[in-house]
Amino acid sequence: MGFFKTFAAGLAVAATFAASMAIGSAQAETVRFWYHFDNPANPMSELVAKFEKANPGIKIDAENVPWNSYYDNLYTALIGGNAPDAAMVKLFAQPRLVEMGALEPLGARIDAWPGKADLLDNLLELNKGPDGKQYYLPIQYVVLYLYYRTDLLAAAGLKPPTTCEEFRDAAIKLTKAPETYGFGLRGGKGGWDQWGAFVFSQGGALKPGGLTNPQAVAANQWVIDLFRKDKVIPPSAPNDGFQEIIGAFKAGKTAMTIHHIGSSKDLVAALGDKVSAVPVPKCGDGHWTSYGDESLAVFSTSPSKDAAWKWISFLAEGQNNVAFNSATGQMTVTKSGAKDWKLHERRFVDATVDSLPFAHVLPQNAATSEFVNTAWQTAMQRALTGQITSQQMMEELNALVAQ
Repeated sequence: MGFFKTFAAGLAVAATFAASMAIGSAQAETVRFWYHFDNPANPMSELVAKFEKANPGIKIDAENVPWNSYYDNLYTALIGGNAPDAAMVKLFAQPRLVEMGALEPLGARIDAWPGKADLLDNLLELNKGPDGKQYYLPIQYVVLYLYYRTDLLAAAGLKPPTTCEEFRDAAIKLTKAPETYGFGLRGGKGGWDQWGAFVFSQGGALKPGGLTNPQAVAANQWVIDLFRKDKVIPPSAPNDGFQEIIGAFKAGKTAMTIHHIGSSKDLVAALGDKVSAVPVPKCGDGHWTSYGDESLAVFSTSPSKDAAWKWISFLAEGQNNVAFNSATGQMTVTKSGAKDWKLHERRFVDATVDSLPFAHVLPQNAATSEFVNTAWQTAMQRALTGQITSQQMMEELNALVAQ
């Protein structure tokens, strides 16, 4: 009888353990997370497994939502009461999300988070909400810098320019029209951020009167003169977009252009060590470059805010963040990850990190959206082709923000 009693007791203990495990599993918090990766090499399942192993009381339901419908789906889910607990988000969406009351403030959590000390300088400041609060946790970024052809600069006996004066001088010396031009300007859609390096650094600003002050108008004239007077920019510039400026740079048609680290692998594949990069030139006392963002947010409707915070802060830490960005081609937000970054050549990493202290974002409002998407390129094209003056161009653009 002793054996059967012992056996029965063992079965009872096993049953109790199994029941407690089932209850624990049923009570595990589920964090619904939306993200968008185009890369087939998606590290998310490995990151989820690593997190769930370290946090057995939390289950992550990660959904890769197609980019072309990402924000339509997100806004619909928020309005319909079916939003995820956390998601990848961009700065352009932050004002609307704040106005909707959709974002959970993260300032106190970030301040108490050990990973804060490892975030690269200026990232939190760049990601602040329109009301000054912290709703976003940075997850990846890019900044624009100056690409240059090392072979063409060496042949001309030039060093990479560090000021606008050096830049113009180099562009003039590098121009051997019609074979080669000093600088590839993106005069078509998306070129405002190249232009911003020369104009926003010299007194221009996207605010009432910020584009029509004498310094801003003169800086804009300086850019126009590079094309119309100095002729250091290809004639196709008014219509050139991203593919055109990168194609011309690869072909040796231009010796310098401006873009970010996302282009570096393609350029290295084509040019090897004939391509390098430095921060954009400093113009007078000003230094300005464009910051491209992606962050994480927790939504105010989430019933699992603490668990969602644990998950997104996990993604922003050390090697987890490096693994995350292996799928995006953008830069890690951590100091530790940047020191040992392997996804891009070191010279492009250094140009990116060195540019971050003077990187900026435009105001988050409807006027900025119109400026970026339509108004700037329309005005710039007309100014480059002599249809309007620098003053007229800046007055047109100022009308957007003066309303």
